[in-house]
Amino acid sequence: MSSNEDNNQAKSSPSVEDPRGELTAQLEELLNTLSNKFAGVSSEIFAKMDEMSRRLDNIEAQLSTQPQDNQGSSK
Repeated sequence: MSSNEDNNQAKSSPSVEDPRGELTAQLEELLNTLSNKFAGVSSEIFAKMDEMSRRLDNIEAQLSTQPQDNQGSSK
């Protein structure tokens, strides 16, 4: 009897759970899309921060050599 009831429930369940399953699939797709976009934006931000850090290091190096150049030319 229980196997018959399980089969009947399995046949009636998809009609009830199909909208839920469809909604779940759409939500998962949306979350995956948002996650991928976030990862892309995050990597772009880190790349720009790395580039800014390199530029600041170059500026700092140029500024640290400038006083030495000025001292050498004034003597």
